[in-house]
Amino acid sequence: MRGHDWINTCLPDDLILEILRRVDSKASHDSCSLVCKRWLRLERLSRTTLRIGASGSPDLFVMLLAQRFVNVKAVHIDERLSISLPVNVGKRRGRDENSLTSLKVHYAAEKSGSEEEDCESFCLTDAGLTAVADGFSKLEKLSLIWCSNVTSLGIMSLAQKCSFLKSLDLQGCYVGDQGLAVVGKCCKQLEDLNLRFCESLTDAGLVDLVTGCGKSLKSLGMAACARITDKSLEAVGSQCKSLENLSLDSEFIRNKGILAIAQGCPLLKVLKLQCINVTDRALIAVGVSCLSLEMLALRSFQQFTDEGLRSIGKGCKKLNNLSLSDCNFLGDKGLEAIATGCTELTHLEVNGCLNIGTIGLESVGKSCPRLTELALLYCQRIGNFALHEVGKGCKYLQALHLVDCSSIGDEAICSIAKGCRNLKKLHIRRCYEVGNKGIIAVGEHCHSLTDLSLRFCDRVRDEALIAIGQGCPLQHLNVSGCNQIGDAGILAIARGCPQLTYLDVSVLQNLGDMALAELGEGCPLLKDIVLSHCHQITDVGLSHLVKKCQMLESCHMVYCPSITAAGVATVVSSCPNIKKVLVEKWKVSPRTKRRAGSVLSYLCVDL
Repeated sequence: MRGHDWINTCLPDDLILEILRRVDSKASHDSCSLVCKRWLRLERLSRTTLRIGASGSPDLFVMLLAQRFVNVKAVHIDERLSISLPVNVGKRRGRDENSLTSLKVHYAAEKSGSEEEDCESFCLTDAGLTAVADGFSKLEKLSLIWCSNVTSLGIMSLAQKCSFLKSLDLQGCYVGDQGLAVVGKCCKQLEDLNLRFCESLTDAGLVDLVTGCGKSLKSLGMAACARITDKSLEAVGSQCKSLENLSLDSEFIRNKGILAIAQGCPLLKVLKLQCINVTDRALIAVGVSCLSLEMLALRSFQQFTDEGLRSIGKGCKKLNNLSLSDCNFLGDKGLEAIATGCTELTHLEVNGCLNIGTIGLESVGKSCPRLTELALLYCQRIGNFALHEVGKGCKYLQALHLVDCSSIGDEAICSIAKGCRNLKKLHIRRCYEVGNKGIIAVGEHCHSLTDLSLRFCDRVRDEALIAIGQGCPLQHLNVSGCNQIGDAGILAIARGCPQLTYLDVSVLQNLGDMALAELGEGCPLLKDIVLSHCHQITDVGLSHLVKKCQMLESCHMVYCPSITAAGVATVVSSCPNIKKVLVEKWKVSPRTKRRAGSVLSYLCVDL
């Protein structure tokens, strides 16, 4: 029968609820809630995760959300995000509007008139955290990011009422020892705890916590906690036998604490360290005791040498992810020990390690055939032959990142292109020896490449992009600062890459309107484009682009002298999905401000 509502007639609540639970995106959830009152009610029951910006009366906002979404298990509150209460609620939501009004009256009655308290009303407080605990009885995961007005009192209230809590992120919160002690006493199922930038904590609080819930703890992160010392890590080592993930950034931690972790946490799989006072002795202990280690990140160590890496290579046979940043006393022999000992390596990052050169990376190419991602940043001593070995031995490589590697040029890129034909992502920045020859080889051999970034590679010309357009199904392209690229190269991309969604052509002085018109014709899926500092682009080219690219969401066009207020207005009026336009303030007319103010994140920027 025409117009009959078969879905609501035939399907029970349980089945519709199960369907709604399988909907992924928030936008789709929101759309489902607008179908009818029944779907609105069921959609609210299906929500298990909420993300809240801790601005614009978040305490009140939490109370309102708790009434609507009763099955929520994960709440993320981020002080850095802005959100405000709804205004002018429509007739269909009249009941909610009344509840909102009553909440406003109740909330106002509880506040005093001081200016200090008025300021605090724009940040999440202990009252809001208590509302979280009261309203979300099934809470298992809570993130409080930079909620600086939350104190131990709020955490204590939360812990006492949310005993099923499994994950707690307190990054940037001024929570003291009392709050952490109650969490340890009440939350016996806690598995994941982040205490980065919790400056009020001392050893006493962390010791109490791990004494209470250390048996269940699997992940712990700490950074910039100046009063946390080796004493806390000794407690972690003795109480947290199931710990799998540890992230430490502290100048107050020394060997004693890391030794306690290595000896007491044999199941450790992920270890991230930025502790300048830790030496090889600690790393050797990790290699001896943490045989399940899979990921190791070492940053800014001046006391680690190849001896420590040799121990890791000898003992941690399951290691598959290694990141070395600014470790100036690590050299080729240490990396060679990792390569020969940890043959399961799939991800490797070497960033600013001045003594690691070609020989070290050669051994990775020879001994680590499963490598899928390689990042070399500021590695002046690594040359072409190293990447020749990688291309020869690492057939499964899918992502390569090169930044400021002055000794790497076309020969290396040709070797990668010919040997690593599964390459999907290639990011090169300020590698001035890379030019047409290498990128043409990529276009000829890497037919799975979808993400290409060639920032400030000034030897790359149009011929390279023509080869890419003919051979690679690009979705993401960044050629910012490649000043020899002009219309011909971008035309080839427009004609050969119809799936392109992101394009950065900033600082291309030879790029004109013809390229933009062709992009409009050939790349209808384009969502983000950066045109800043393109002096030859005018309103005409911009008009051709936006006429066909109806999915465009962001457009950056700062310092484009030939683009006027009319061009800005064209972008705003022609793109129904536009969310962000970056342009000089004086180019925005009052009419454009009125039209776009409600939908653009950043319309005007003073430069």
